[in-house]
Amino acid sequence: MSLRIKALGCAALSVFGLFAAAGSALAAWEPSKPVEFVVPAGTGGGADQMARFIQGVVAKHKLMAQPIIVVNKSGGAGAEGFLDVKGDKGNAHKIVITLSNLFTTPLATAVPFNWRDLTPVQMLALDQFVLWVNADSPYKTAKDYLDAVKAGAPNSFKMGGTGSKQEDQIITVMIEKAAGKKITYIPFKGGGDVAVQLVGNHVTSSVNNPIEAESHWRAGKLRPLCVMDKAQMPYKTKLTATQGWADIPTCASAGLPVDYLMLRGIFMPPGVAPDQVAFYLDLFKKLRALPEWKEFMDKGAFNTASLTGQEYFDWLGRNEQLHRELMRDAGFLAK
Repeated sequence: MSLRIKALGCAALSVFGLFAAAGSALAAWEPSKPVEFVVPAGTGGGADQMARFIQGVVAKHKLMAQPIIVVNKSGGAGAEGFLDVKGDKGNAHKIVITLSNLFTTPLATAVPFNWRDLTPVQMLALDQFVLWVNADSPYKTAKDYLDAVKAGAPNSFKMGGTGSKQEDQIITVMIEKAAGKKITYIPFKGGGDVAVQLVGNHVTSSVNNPIEAESHWRAGKLRPLCVMDKAQMPYKTKLTATQGWADIPTCASAGLPVDYLMLRGIFMPPGVAPDQVAFYLDLFKKLRALPEWKEFMDKGAFNTASLTGQEYFDWLGRNEQLHRELMRDAGFLAK
């Protein structure tokens, strides 16, 4: 072999090596095995429903090569799920969907967990809270309900909710303060259970998220009285003969000064790499662009706010402080 041919061969190998290295650098990370999607709550609730919706749509549209496996870890008011994700450092094949127990559980129990122990990925939406009563209840408006609580004996009203010292009980304390009367709070495992208990008239009211009670409202079993947001919901489609989400007044406008929104956000374990976070950001960008996502947002009457990066981090810090103040006022902080 001549020196010239040998030199050309070496040059070609060198160029090939550069292209191979560049291709390797540009190859984005993606899961190489099934992704565990942790729900730190029971089945049937808002977080569980959103996780299972995401699981199904990702599979339907083949948005990733590996499947998503939803796992409920509700023990200890969600501490089981959060501690599991916290302890799985660097595992990019695990994500968790959060609700307000992201803040309330460590504040109420002093369990060794804080949202900063995880890697924030994205706020997918904010979930609403609606004051619900049984459709056969005499209360047609939030004012009717509030006046009845004020006039009744202490603890004569029963509020069904998910867990103890979590968002549903925090809201119940807000209503108690507005009424000047104690309400008996009865905790259940998940939002689906709460809705069923109200349908059965085993409790007087609930503050279920819209998606947790929507099917019972459509069936004529439950009645929404007000939404705990500063503005009415924008969804105008009628879900019953006469009402849609947009027809539900705000609680404040009905004389009940309560507003509260809950995070539906995604986190990963600590110690994951930026390109691994980027994979899930891209996944959720694709998901949110689908018509099914819009339909899901409409059905569940979500506040469609979405945040990533520093804005998401800052929002989490502000809401942690808000929950600390709410729980201190309610007497729910761990001693």
